[in-house]
Amino acid sequence: MIGKLTSPSTIKYIMAKYDFKFSIGLGQNFLINEQVVQSIVNGAEISEEDYILEVGPGIGVMTYEMASRAKQVVAVEIDSFLLPVLEETLASFDNVKVINNDILKIDLESIISEEFNNHPPKVVANLPYYITTPIVMKLLEDELPISDIVVMVQKEVADRMMAGPNTKAYGALSVAVQYYSDPEIITVVPKSSFMPQPNVSSSVIRLKIRPSSVDLISKDIFFKTVKDAFSKRRKTLLNALSSGIMQISKDNLKTIFDETGIDPGRRGETLSIEEFALLSNAIAKRSR
Repeated sequence: MIGKLTSPSTIKYIMAKYDFKFSIGLGQNFLINEQVVQSIVNGAEISEEDYILEVGPGIGVMTYEMASRAKQVVAVEIDSFLLPVLEETLASFDNVKVINNDILKIDLESIISEEFNNHPPKVVANLPYYITTPIVMKLLEDELPISDIVVMVQKEVADRMMAGPNTKAYGALSVAVQYYSDPEIITVVPKSSFMPQPNVSSSVIRLKIRPSSVDLISKDIFFKTVKDAFSKRRKTLLNALSSGIMQISKDNLKTIFDETGIDPGRRGETLSIEEFALLSNAIAKRSR
């Protein structure tokens, strides 16, 4: 009988039994803090009516707790060596399915349709630091029918997701996350909460998915505008946009800035999402 999954001795027992070794390449760090597990599950507000899509269940620490509360849990795990471990640790549940695949390559829309009968799930994940942003942005940009994303990420990344204009942490990631969702920090997680211990602290952040708060003529031009504005933070908007991927002439930009009332001498980090929308819509109109 396997003991408490947050216990270091239990993890060591599992590693010995299944000849499992932590993968540096996959950024594996297992939770050994029961309070953090409870904070994540409570922060996700999981009820018996909820469908959960978990990314990277590991040995099933959060999966176990979520399965005891939710209607159904589908966990996507890339490491095939963990499949027999999960089969044992989750054996007492009939509402859990583990899929061995890469979350960045799998057809999530089909999973939501087939496994959840199109009920919008909550996504819960303890993400490897090296792949946090690509996974979160895939979930957001694909505009999947999901209600929430609750993820453990590097604290610095969570701070960037939450940041507002005129702060050091504010950037393209801040704008993108806040375009699609309302972010909220649930808890800060110390390094000592993991085995093996990472070099940095983590945060659990909840992204409540909602319709965009701004109307856009072109979402593509909006995000290109944001990318150009932040690509060289010390440049003014006029210089950043004229030398960016859209290659807009300075004459055209001066006309656009006149139309929008936005000072071309400002820098990208001073613009709100609403101002980025105003600016990108003016660019889109002139590119028709």
